[in-house]
Amino acid sequence: MHVRRVELVDFRSYERVAVDLDPGVSVLVGQNGMGKTNLIEALGYVAALDSHRVATDAPLVRFGAGSAVIRCAIVHDGRELLVELEIVPGKANRARLNRSPVRRPREVLGALRMVLFAPEDLELVRGDPSERRRYLDDLLVARQPRYAGVRADYDRVVKQRNALLRTAYLTRKVGGTRGQDLSTLAVWDQHLAYHGAELLAGRLELAAALGPHLTKAYDTVAAGKSTASIAYASRLGENVTPDRAALEAGLLASMRERRPAEIERGTTLVGPHRDDLALSLGELPAKGYASHGECWSFALALRLAAYDLLRSDGIEPVLVLDDVFAELDAGRRDRLAALVSDAAQLLVTCAVPEDVPAALRGARFDVTSGSVIRAS
Repeated sequence: MHVRRVELVDFRSYERVAVDLDPGVSVLVGQNGMGKTNLIEALGYVAALDSHRVATDAPLVRFGAGSAVIRCAIVHDGRELLVELEIVPGKANRARLNRSPVRRPREVLGALRMVLFAPEDLELVRGDPSERRRYLDDLLVARQPRYAGVRADYDRVVKQRNALLRTAYLTRKVGGTRGQDLSTLAVWDQHLAYHGAELLAGRLELAAALGPHLTKAYDTVAAGKSTASIAYASRLGENVTPDRAALEAGLLASMRERRPAEIERGTTLVGPHRDDLALSLGELPAKGYASHGECWSFALALRLAAYDLLRSDGIEPVLVLDDVFAELDAGRRDRLAALVSDAAQLLVTCAVPEDVPAALRGARFDVTSGSVIRAS
């Protein structure tokens, strides 16, 4: 799989730009703030329908414009697919495949498989559990696009259930009764258990498949200085298995047990939205114990593991390294280059061309404010 062409209209800093890309290595060179990451962000949006940099769509639209458009031509197994996305802040986004409208934008998921490593990924190790949950869920969708619907259904249920619990909490605060406010809670319990079990089972299966790839990637990047591992940390307890019926029963039982606390706090305390992915180096948790260099290596290994897992599934994703090499020492640079040099398509961004190992200096594009020009 590779991106043959990407065109942006009123996306971030670009009024209009079109870039033709080839398989193999392409290096985007430009000073910070010139728009390198904006171009990468647009490709990431095609792959995942969200940005790795911001939580809402509004910043993606160029100041003064009403909407932004991304057009991306993707070649896979000798066939070309054109994906077009229109981003309209405050309204429903629109999407087309090969110029034909689709009912929902998420129908384009799977057209572009892409793995992106960016400086923000340090938060995968150091940040909140939400960062690691998003990592798992994005990879789930990349492997099996149907999980986009599972995520959306689960998020909708949690939102509705939280609204009901919040109403009960406020009613209780002013001396009202609980029964009337919680009359439909049992229905939402069933929905949460059903959709939550599906999402949780997918995450458990994914974490198990990802583990060996993560250990191998970290060992290579860090030159065997420690052993990295991951384990899914469920609020249902240890040793949970991806048995959907058992998970559904477990979620229902946990909701019954936590009901008083949920009413007291006015929010849902049970479900995969409360889980985490535990990262370990040797016997110690990576968060709080790993050095800066170890955190970088772990974050990089998480992305490389995702890349290797997709490849083992028979999917050849586009690999993107956004301003990565400037953060790595010479040894890690060379080991990373050796790992990714055979990618079907590798996009690298940098401010200083010399930061990129010689093995990865392919086609070069100079990025200046509002333009991307092929130099070689």
